[in-house]
Amino acid sequence: MAKTPMHPTCILEKDGESKKVDQKVYKVMIGSLLYLNASRPDILFSVCLSACFQLDPRESHLTDVKRIFRYLRSTTNLDLCYRKSNEYKLVGYCDADYAEDRLERKSTSGGCQFLGNNLISWSSKR
Repeated sequence: MAKTPMHPTCILEKDGESKKVDQKVYKVMIGSLLYLNASRPDILFSVCLSACFQLDPRESHLTDVKRIFRYLRSTTNLDLCYRKSNEYKLVGYCDADYAEDRLERKSTSGGCQFLGNNLISWSSKR
C-alpha cells in the first residue's frame, strides 16, 4: 500500500547500473497511467516524470511505476467531484521550479484553476 504516488525523497534519473526491463511493457504501463491523468490529477507529476524513461527503462524506473499503481489501488475512493455552489469565483495558482530537472536542467511549470471549489483545469509543462 502506497500513501503517495512517488516517494518524497525519490529522485528519478538515468540509471546505467540496474537491469534493463522490457520497453514494451513499460510503455504500456505508462500509457495506461497517462490515460488516467484525465480524472486523477494527483498522479500527473509522477506519471510524466516516469514517462521520460520510456526509451531505456530500468528496474528502478519500473519500481516507481509500480508504486503509482499501488497508490491507485489504495486510493480508489478519490475522484474529481463537482459541487453546485451559489458563488463561482475563478481562482488560479501557478508554480515553477527554475531548472531543478536533474536530467536536462530545464524548468518545470504548472498551474491549476478552480471555479468556486471545483478544479476545472490543470497543467504541467517542462
